[in-house]
Parts: sequence; C-alpha cells; structure tokens
Amino acid sequence: MRDGLVRTALYDFHVSAGAKIVDFHGYELPIWYSSIQEEHLATRSSAGLFDVSHMGLFRFQGEEVRSWLSSVSTQEYMKFQPGRCGYTHFLDHDGRIIDDMIFAVSSESEVLGVPNSTMVGIMFQWLSDQLPSDGSVTILDMSDNTSIIALQGPLSGKIISEVLGFDNVVGVFRCQEIEQNELGISGWIQGTGYTGEAGVEIFVSNEQAPILWDALNAHPSSTPVGLGARDTLRMEKGYLLSGQDFLWPGISILCEGLPDGFLSRTTSETSVPFGLDLSHDFIGKDALLESMGKGTRLWGMQCIERGPSPRPGHQIFSGPDDDSELVGYVTSGGPSPSLGMTGIALGYLENYEEGQDVWIQSSSRRRIKSQVRRTPFL
Repeated sequence: MRDGLVRTALYDFHVSAGAKIVDFHGYELPIWYSSIQEEHLATRSSAGLFDVSHMGLFRFQGEEVRSWLSSVSTQEYMKFQPGRCGYTHFLDHDGRIIDDMIFAVSSESEVLGVPNSTMVGIMFQWLSDQLPSDGSVTILDMSDNTSIIALQGPLSGKIISEVLGFDNVVGVFRCQEIEQNELGISGWIQGTGYTGEAGVEIFVSNEQAPILWDALNAHPSSTPVGLGARDTLRMEKGYLLSGQDFLWPGISILCEGLPDGFLSRTTSETSVPFGLDLSHDFIGKDALLESMGKGTRLWGMQCIERGPSPRPGHQIFSGPDDDSELVGYVTSGGPSPSLGMTGIALGYLENYEEGQDVWIQSSSRRRIKSQVRRTPFL
C-alpha cells in the first residue's frame, strides 16, 4: 500500500507548465493547464496530450487466457484476434459491476488490461481469486512501473507519424508493440482512449515517459490537457466513469447527494451494448439476465434552459413544481464546451424515453428544464 500522494513520472513537467495540481484519488495530477474549455476544444479540433499514468496495467498470460477472461467478464474474448482491443465489464455473482476495463489481445496467450486507478488493488484481488487452480493462467500487475500517455484528437495520427514514425500509427481499437523509432521508445501502443476522438494510448516505462512526453508536447498541433477536460470530453460521449456512474457495493465510498447503493448497477442499466456479449457464460450472467428489461437505464440529459450546470448528486424531477415526483439523480454532469457550455448530464431514470422532459435541481432555487437524450451528445 502506498503512503501519501503519488507523483507520476511526468509530475515535474506538469508543475513547470503551470498546471493546477490536485489530489485525484491519491495521485497528484493536473486538473488544467490553461483552462478546461480551451483544452477541451483543442482536443476536439487538433490533439490533446494526457498523462493518465494513474490508470493501471495488468498482463494476463496462459494458453487458455482468453477463454478464462471470457468466463469472468461480459465480453467474449475468443472473438478478438491478436492486435485487437475491446471493452468489458467485470460483474460479481449478483450481476453488479465491479469495474470496467479496456483490454488488448497481444497474442494468442497474452492479454493486456487497463483497470481504473482506484480499482487496481480490488480488481487484482478479485481476478486472482478466480484464477484456475492449476496455475494455467497468471496475472501480473505492471501498474507501478508503467506510464501511460494518451494522445487524442483528429490530428493524433499525424503527430504519431511525425514523432514515432508511420509504422506506429494504429487504427481504432488496434494495438501493437511500438516499432523502432528515432527516440528509442519501446513499449505498447493502442488505438483507444476516453474522448471519443481518434487517438492512442501509449504504455512505456517510467524512465522513458519524459522523453516521449517532451517529443509529443513539442509538436505544434499538440496541447497538454488536464483531468478537467478529460471529464467533459468523456461526458459528451456518454462514457462511464467508475466510482461516479457505477460503484461496486463491495466498496465503502460515500457518494454525496446519492442514496446508499444508488450506483450499484448492472451492465444493462448502464446501456453499454458494445461491452456485453451474451453468447457465452460468465460470472454474474444469470443475475444480469434477471435484471434486464425492468425499465431503469442510464440516460443523457441536455439542459434546454439557461442556469447552473447539473452536477453529480443533483436531484431529477418529473416537473418544475414542488409537488413533482423525484425520478432520479445526476451521476455525471457539467457544461459542454462543444455545445457552447450547455449543461449536460448522465443519470438513471426509470421508464423514461428519449425526448421526454425532466427538471434538474441544479441549485437550491432553480430547477432546469432538460431533455432526455441518448448519448453521445455529439
């Protein structure tokens, strides 16, 4: 267990660049360098550079590793060939989401996985407990020795080609070992990210991270981006945030403004079809099937009146009057830079349909009329 706040290998750069540093789940990370809005729009129009080294990295190995991973998660790994990436949920035996994860199939007998930062220890223990007793599959936690740099945006491919060479330009949800390059950088690169834009996530040793960051940051089309814009970018695409849009009930975390257990959710409730494959058996499947079709799901909501932006924990009502029914709570929310700072939100609603109106209690005095929407907002 770590003592005190953790600094990534790029901490000194963030400080010298004038970043606003915050405590993010035990890591000292930049919330912004210039402004959230400016960094957000730069990512959408050109390319944003992110230090996401707080995320974890697992290496799963064994001849039957893909079959085993299929048995413990909602994705069917046997459908993914080497060089492909995917997204999955891990459920407990009651069908509740423990965590979500991006994975990359590096070979027939090896898969790399990226657990969320706050869940590294929990997921490592959970998955270790599910390992075959014969030792045919192993897990290695590479998190502490690995830095992760994300480059996201429409010009990310051009930047990678000019900095690391054309052979290291990968397609969406494709992956590979980093090919030889002038910087001498080695590691892993995959066409994944958390912004909805084209881009890559690059996994290198902590020692090589400053070299790569400096080279990517020096490119005129690249802008360093903090956690603030990372959050607004993912909200515009409706991407889930572990611990905010769902939370495993095995974790004792107080979610301000939300009833106890409100974030204990199944995959079907989060409305993430691309991470769910029902063609195979997996832990929690029976409980998940029982929960499907009950009418509660995560919806997007877009404010159609001006006023304070929705924030996590805000109540959602069926109407503007004091006697209106409380129908849900905002799990993620804030202003959308791509939509002229219009307020957007994610929240669980029961028996609602796209196009219906709800009212978000965005302050003690204001309820903001909002329209239920499918995500992404863009």
